[in-house]
Amino acid sequence: MPDMEQDEARRRFTAARVARLATVDPVGRPHLVPVVFARRGDRIVTAVDSKPKRSERLGRLRNIAGHPAVSLLVDVYDDDWDRLWWVRADGDARMLLPDAPDETTRDEYAVAVGLLRQKYPQYRQQPPTGPAIVITVVRWSGWRAS
Repeated sequence: MPDMEQDEARRRFTAARVARLATVDPVGRPHLVPVVFARRGDRIVTAVDSKPKRSERLGRLRNIAGHPAVSLLVDVYDDDWDRLWWVRADGDARMLLPDAPDETTRDEYAVAVGLLRQKYPQYRQQPPTGPAIVITVVRWSGWRAS
């Protein structure tokens, strides 16, 4: 059961359509949510979009503000277990606000949304308008069955 080469891990991660974002809440409990994302180099971006949410005060945003270490996981399950694989990106997250007072942050926000719009046709029609999350990956790891 081989570990995955870094380039293969990045390639498989990038091709995935959804990831699970793991953050840590204020009392140290894990918080896991599915997210859509885009990757450029060792940076991964996701954003708060208009899909219905339970609350505007999202746990992932509160958690990142208090504890920026996060993990993202993509995986494939198949009944043929020789096809199983997963890739995890561990990193540090920060938030970008669309109405940030400085131009550099607003430009970085526009780039993040642009990457998401390139990957997801739904965002071409209705781009995210909420905070963006930028994760700087410090460690890629992965596994494949064969």
